[in-house]
Amino acid sequence: MTALPRKAVILARGLGTRMRARDDAVALAPEQAAAAERGAKAMIPLGGRPFLDWVLSAVADAGFDDVCLVVAPEHEAMRRRYTGDVVPRRLRLTFAVQREPRGTADAVLAASEFAGGDAFLVLNGDNSYPPTVLAALRETPAPATTGFSRAGLLRDGQISPERIARYALLDVNPDGLLRRIVEKPDEATIRELGDALVSMNCWLLDSTIVDACRRIAPSPRGELELPSAVQLAIDTTGAHVHVLPVDAPVLDLSQRADIAAVASRLAPIGVTL
Repeated sequence: MTALPRKAVILARGLGTRMRARDDAVALAPEQAAAAERGAKAMIPLGGRPFLDWVLSAVADAGFDDVCLVVAPEHEAMRRRYTGDVVPRRLRLTFAVQREPRGTADAVLAASEFAGGDAFLVLNGDNSYPPTVLAALRETPAPATTGFSRAGLLRDGQISPERIARYALLDVNPDGLLRRIVEKPDEATIRELGDALVSMNCWLLDSTIVDACRRIAPSPRGELELPSAVQLAIDTTGAHVHVLPVDAPVLDLSQRADIAAVASRLAPIGVTL
């Protein structure tokens, strides 16, 4: 019997452009405002602890115990917290530095030495995913991704319908394998795909996808993007990317207006690192 994956890579390098943007309608505590101004979404304090604590706790709850945080060179506060202030007991935590914000595929490559040849979870550092979803993905053959129903994201979540409409959609074959990823779908594509599953950038990857991350060209935004690498692997190597259908919410900490709503939903959830 093949052992289940134990490694996870958390993408915590982002610029946080939307979080940096001032919003005079949102009142933040001084510590929250300072983290928001730095664009350090994962380190925004909610109820006395950074958002990343909940992300790490969920990863551990799902059975992953070897975690790599992909960070910027200047993210010393994150290092200090998890190597000095609060040392996780359920996780072995390491860091990989992504020198420049060149996209999610480049972030995966920054963690490639950590991953080795093993399957590994990849998720956003500014999203909170249910541990049950991460555990189910862990039991899915790699490479794989989660496909969230629109209804599930809206139910008990805090992401607006307008924001969800801008997320990538998954075009899935009848056998449950991914055919294509449609980034920023227009209205015609949304109608064509019907009630398609939504990508929330939660993946179980293997060396096939890592190799594709090395071969992709920059997107029109000038970034090396993980969905492009997955599509390249499907189109050129025939990679079988399994899609795990999910009917559950994801909490998204992208902008200042999200902070209070996310804090309210996380308040009842315990954290054990």
